[in-house]
Formats: sequence, C-alpha cells, structure tokens
Amino acid sequence: MSSVSTATPSWLALRASADDAARSTELAGLLARLLPPGPAVLHDLGAGTGGMTRWLAPRLPGPQEWVLRDGDPGILDHLDLDAVADDAGRPIRVIAAVEVLAALDVRAFVGAAAVTASALLDVVTREEAGRVVDACVAAGVPALFSLSVTGVVVLDPPDPLDDAIGDAFNAHQRRDSDGRRLLGPDAAPVLARLFAEAGWRVRTSSTPWHLGPSNAPLAAAWLEGWIDAAVEQRPEFAEDAAAYLARRREQLAGGALRVTVSHQDVLACPR
Repeated sequence: MSSVSTATPSWLALRASADDAARSTELAGLLARLLPPGPAVLHDLGAGTGGMTRWLAPRLPGPQEWVLRDGDPGILDHLDLDAVADDAGRPIRVIAAVEVLAALDVRAFVGAAAVTASALLDVVTREEAGRVVDACVAAGVPALFSLSVTGVVVLDPPDPLDDAIGDAFNAHQRRDSDGRRLLGPDAAPVLARLFAEAGWRVRTSSTPWHLGPSNAPLAAAWLEGWIDAAVEQRPEFAEDAAAYLARRREQLAGGALRVTVSHQDVLACPR
C-alpha cells in the first residue's frame, strides 16, 4: 500500500489459487467468531484486485461492507467482486479508497468490525506497520494479516546456489526503497510484537505455497522474480544465476521441481 502498487493484475490472478489454498481457514474462523452481530464494516489494506475479500467474505457473517484501500488507483480499477457474498449468500457492498499507509489516520478504523490485508506487510516499513497497529488499537478492532513472506524457501531437488540466491533475495526484500526501509521477511514478527506490546492477543499460522507441476506457470513466474531480485541485490551473481535459472526451468518443464515458499498469517485482537 505504498504510493505505487508492487503487484500487477496479471500477477495477482496467477497467484490467486495458491494464495487461497495457503490462507489459514483456522484464523479466518476465529475472526468470524470475533465479529459483532449485525452489519459489519471491514477494511482491507493493499486490496489490489480484491483477492482477500473474495476468499474471506464468504467465511464471515454479514451483511458486510468492505472498504478496500490501496495506494494505486489503477489496480483498484481491476476489482471484480460482483459475485462475492457473505456466509448467508447476501451480496457484499464495496467502497474503494485510494490511500497510502503513510497517510493512514489513527482513527481510520473507528466503527469497523475488522481489518484485513494480504501479501502486504513485507513491502511496508516499520513506521507504516506501526500506523496500522495504532489505528487497530485505537478502534479496538481485530485484524487478520495473510500471506506475509518469512524468507524461508525450499526447492527440491536442492542446488548449491539455493542458499546464496535466497539470502540475496531476502536482503533485497529488506532494502531501502526511495527512503523507505522495507520489512521484508521480518514483517510478521514485527507486527506480532507491536500488537503484543499493545497488550493484544496474537495468533499465527504457517501458510506456505506448495508449487509444482500442477501450477507450473506460477512456479515459473515466481522463480524468475525470485532470481531477478537476488541479482538486483547482488549483480555479481548474474552469470551464475542465469545458469541456475536454466537448470531450474528444465527441472520445472520436466515435472521434477517442487518449491515451498513459506508465509505466515497473523490474527490480532483485544484481550
């Protein structure tokens, strides 16, 4: 939810099925039980094309009104939520709001029933994460943050370059981007600690992607992005990384490559 979205509609569409398979149904169920009876207003941060809303709304009671917040007005133009309904089959109401986290007001969530986000925290700063926590605490509203990368990636079969590429990628995730120091793989622990320091109850759940032949296009796109970011961080890897990518593409094309990309979901609520 920076000033420019870090994702494209095509990338979000490609990853949607893997995201939905990974998200924690346990934490979603806990959130459903935390919602007050009657109409519910929910805020989704870094909403993108609405993937979190499409998955979560049918698991929650309603009637529901979703305020979808993103810093990129262009990506909000690709929202497709007309067929989304709550757990009783009632259509949801949607409001789109263009807003960057750096401008989030501490009273932004007053009157809301819940706050959500998906694949967002690793591309925000500690200050921005603190703004979200402060706004949730000020409103006393539970929050579910889904699919934050942890930095742990396992490829099978292993390759001698796996660790070096992974370390460079994680350093890239923690980079200084236009004066913003991104949280990267530290995001979920930082957010959990901020909520715990505020006296809130925090639950976490491991939510990995499991990629292989059944979702080879996503695996291929993820692999290229993973390696490109590593090379951007460590340009001296370029030649070795090109050979590594060729090996991995060959394995993927032959159905021999499996990838586990670790994520973590976080649910925080007042005690």
